[in-house]
Amino acid sequence: MLYIVLVLVLAALGLLVSALITASSLWAWVSIGLSVLAGLILVADWLRRRRRSSARPEPAPEEPAAEEPVSEEPPAEEHPAEERPVEEEQTVLIPAAGDLGDPADTPEPDEPVVAETQPEPEPEAETDPGEEETSDADIAILADLEDEVVVVDEHPRYHLTTCVWLGARDRIPIGIGEARQLGFTPCDRCCPDANLVAAHR
Repeated sequence: MLYIVLVLVLAALGLLVSALITASSLWAWVSIGLSVLAGLILVADWLRRRRRSSARPEPAPEEPAAEEPVSEEPPAEEHPAEERPVEEEQTVLIPAAGDLGDPADTPEPDEPVVAETQPEPEPEAETDPGEEETSDADIAILADLEDEVVVVDEHPRYHLTTCVWLGARDRIPIGIGEARQLGFTPCDRCCPDANLVAAHR
């Protein structure tokens, strides 16, 4: 709003200067009209602001906070030290001289029993099973057989696949004739020679 008034005033001033230079009354009347219009705008703006200020509600007065009721009960009276009951006094009982026993008779506190840790048994060294005794007649029969047995790397015995000594060891299948040629000997736990000879008789 103020920008419009400022523009009107500057325009009126310019027209007034033009009217003085050109001696034309038309520019003078136009300058007067613009000045009157700027004045009317200022009056209208003043009235509008006054209405806004009067329309604003006045803030309500703050109510004082309610005072808390003060209790009129007298404070509890403390008992003086002299009037305390006898039961509250803590006394230390000292045994009479005749009641004292011999210090040697006083039982000593139980000493904590330390559990003896037994050494864990050392795992048995991995030993190979013994060698099965095979007769010459059985050896002659085994030479013609092509049945498979299993061997374990770096162990001298050959076994049946059901041998309990094998466990989870890695097994290498091989023919029994080839196993004997390579120097492997039969296991005395699963007795592969006796079982294979008996199966082919």
